Amino acid sequence: MVRFRSLDAWQDPRGGQIERINIDNGIIALEVLSLGGIIRSLWTPDNKGERSNIVLGCDSADDYLKQNAHLGAIAGRYANRISGASLSVDNIRYQLNNNHQDNCLHGGEEGFNRKQWHMGQLSDGVRLSLFSPDGDMGFPGNCNIQLDYRLVANNLYVEIFAVTDKACPISLTQHSYFNLEGANHQSNAEHSIELACQHYLETDTQGIPTAINSVANTIFDLREGRRFSELQQALAATATSGVDHCFLTENTDKNTLTRVGSVSATHSGRRMTLHTNQPSVQVYGSNFLDGTIGKQGQALRSYQGFCIEPQQLPDAPNQTALPGTPWVKPGEVYHHISRYQFDADGC
Repeated sequence: MVRFRSLDAWQDPRGGQIERINIDNGIIALEVLSLGGIIRSLWTPDNKGERSNIVLGCDSADDYLKQNAHLGAIAGRYANRISGASLSVDNIRYQLNNNHQDNCLHGGEEGFNRKQWHMGQLSDGVRLSLFSPDGDMGFPGNCNIQLDYRLVANNLYVEIFAVTDKACPISLTQHSYFNLEGANHQSNAEHSIELACQHYLETDTQGIPTAINSVANTIFDLREGRRFSELQQALAATATSGVDHCFLTENTDKNTLTRVGSVSATHSGRRMTLHTNQPSVQVYGSNFLDGTIGKQGQALRSYQGFCIEPQQLPDAPNQTALPGTPWVKPGEVYHHISRYQFDADGC
């Protein structure tokens, strides 16, 4: 049985209140905010059966609004980068909000991570909804979004639907920073990541795709697993200062969940396995997190956590040769579903 507990609301410094709710099914639990669809805390058991929070977060609405790391939030209307902060459809060019180098990143500076969502209760989780008007951050079309967080045994399901009344690229992702040793642990170095993906995106210095490459004989071959410390060391001198790369899931059926891979922690024994219907995942080692204010007013450190973000491919709206279905037309329904399974070795 899933238990629900409403927590004291936060004051939004922009006006109004931010709802908070705790959801617990006896195995895993999470705290969700109406601000940004944020997962503020996620408690899972370790190999001793003891639960602790494994995602990075903040202690106030003000701290969330001051940071641009998208801690625990939904990134959108289009996750990752759109080159030149522009796109064209039906001979109409749309100028998007330019918030990162020359590009639109995660939907712009006032993306879905900063919006106030409406939150309601499901039998096994919560449902959040958002209306994004035509022209929001430059994106065309009135867009309605529905987001469900559901707890089923040791699984967290993230399911998102969206519709629009004008052709528009839509790609939404859950942007939690995980540390499977516990959110207070200050490094991801001893986490091991294994991905079944056979291809990754080569990018320019701004993270815009330039080619699809095989992972074979590269540092990006994660099929047998690598530690984040190895990735950080190998990529330290690159523009990304560590891993911040898109891997192709090879999933071509939006109705099927594909097992992408898993991340495991040495000491806690925790393992998180991801299944998704999305065509790619962005793996980010929190390389530029340093100085972001987290809980208890403590400054977070670079490489303190990791993100694994199921999504459409970066810049796919402008690069039609890339796989996936980034454009959603009137009458079509965008659908993202991901399942995060949490186990503990030796438990």
